[in-house]
Amino acid sequence: MEFRYPYAFLLIALLPLLFWISKRAKRVTLRFSTATVIRTKALSTRTFFYKMLPWMRAGVFILLISALARPERIAAEREYQTKGVDIMIALDISGSMLAEDFKPENRIAVAKQEAIKFIKGRENDRMGLVVFARKAFAQCPLTLDYDVLINLLKEVHIGMIDDGTAIGMGIASAVNRLRNSDAKSKIIILITDGENNAGNIDPITAAELAKTFGIKVYTIGVGKGGLVPFPVNDPLFGKRYVQAKVDIDEMTLKRIADITGGMFFRARDPKSLAEIYERINQLEKTDVKVKEYRSYLPQFHLFLFPAMALLLFELLLSRTVLLKVP
Repeated sequence: MEFRYPYAFLLIALLPLLFWISKRAKRVTLRFSTATVIRTKALSTRTFFYKMLPWMRAGVFILLISALARPERIAAEREYQTKGVDIMIALDISGSMLAEDFKPENRIAVAKQEAIKFIKGRENDRMGLVVFARKAFAQCPLTLDYDVLINLLKEVHIGMIDDGTAIGMGIASAVNRLRNSDAKSKIIILITDGENNAGNIDPITAAELAKTFGIKVYTIGVGKGGLVPFPVNDPLFGKRYVQAKVDIDEMTLKRIADITGGMFFRARDPKSLAEIYERINQLEKTDVKVKEYRSYLPQFHLFLFPAMALLLFELLLSRTVLLKVP
């Protein structure tokens, strides 16, 4: 609530003057031989109301001034004009993503966790998900329903596609989802830990295709590199770990980023992966313009009606209980 004419409250400064005038008013006095009767009636209800009369009149005065100040309730409507960013996450789910050099989790678990945090941090941007191994397919099309996207991302697991690393196919599948977008910015976040060894489209060709449609590709190579602990299901001894070497083709990932105007990042631990997502979050901002429309609803009745009720009550007391007979 706001008051259109707040300076009307300056009239409250007249209250002391009104109290002084009230006290200066001529009083009728009667002489008694004893004051016993007056003392016994001093705390009567009639005396109480008589003492409250000036305060009731002051209350009426303040309420009327509040109504005069023109109280209003503001009803605001906002119209958002957004120039969003369309984002496709292309996630490698090849077997090598089970490597556990991101203790206590493996690479795929950390990649999914950080992707979910990234999704939750966006607003007004359409996002989608492509997964790839030997082949690639869209797990979720571009959407503003982040809850659906997150649930579909949580369901992603190693083995849902035959093993392999088709980086080019992953990029091409994401480009296919973005090519008809009219967003101010279109980006692909490619997350992989290996080198292209499958698919009908090589990564460089896919990058050139992305460039044609004005799509930037941010490439992220995950993993420490070198020998890493890798789980193996042994039919005799159950799950055990072997040291395996998984090479990341950094040169190709850098080339993809350079061709499309994106950037290459290397995530050697969960913290660095989180920092990479935060950096991309800062680089790809959404422009939001807000137009606000306001309507003002008068609220003077909230003060005027109580003032009238209090005034009527005061007049009723003055004409009945507090009536003075000459």
